[in-house]
Amino acid sequence: QVQLVESGGGLVQAGGSLRLSCVASARTFNRYAMGWFRQAPGKEREFVAAFSWSGDSTYYADSVKGRFTISVDNAKNTVYLQMNSLKSEDTAVYHCAVRARGSPYGLGSSYKDWGQGTQVTVSS
Repeated sequence: QVQLVESGGGLVQAGGSLRLSCVASARTFNRYAMGWFRQAPGKEREFVAAFSWSGDSTYYADSVKGRFTISVDNAKNTVYLQMNSLKSEDTAVYHCAVRARGSPYGLGSSYKDWGQGTQVTVSS
């Protein structure tokens, strides 16, 4: 298993930015297998962003396209989620997770290892 620790969440005004980090405690695994989900209280868990397995492409939920960017720093075993132009609708607990090759990137059931989550609150 891969241990994942998210950080970088907090309170930000609408229109502001945050960068979330997810540090993986493993040396041998595909960093591009990591993706981001979010969940607000009482709502279904929602896919946010992921890489293709090879890392040559990225995928985003329609609701965050053009505003969020997923990236990876292999040397630091860290995946980032840069969030710009934040909206109140982005308020949620954000989780990073690792999926197996061949599993659909947009399904939570594809991911086996999850971080504890970091809270993002966007105020107006």
